[in-house]
Amino acid sequence: MRRDYNKLVRDRIPEIIRSGGKQCGIETMSEAEYRQALLQKLVEEAQEARQAAPDELITELADLQEVIAALLAAWHISPEKVQQIQEQRRAKRGGFEQRLKLLWTEDGDEDV
Repeated sequence: MRRDYNKLVRDRIPEIIRSGGKQCGIETMSEAEYRQALLQKLVEEAQEARQAAPDELITELADLQEVIAALLAAWHISPEKVQQIQEQRRAKRGGFEQRLKLLWTEDGDEDV
């Protein structure tokens, strides 16, 4: 039975499929398609991390980091630049260490 996916997969997935005795179709995406597919994959992996059991979370976080690394490479962004901006945002807006939940605001709402 044929199943359609039309999504970005890791480089060795076709090889793994074929080694299992199955067939598959693949094509190489344009740079623009690849960038869009990476953004879709980021959301897909984040949703999988959200739904992961505690013992599976580390694997899903590793998958997220793999997608992030590919995004950085596709957009020619250095990990050091991301770290710099992360530190700037943490200094300006804080991190998540205090586990704060915003319940409400009144007049003059600021973007959270």
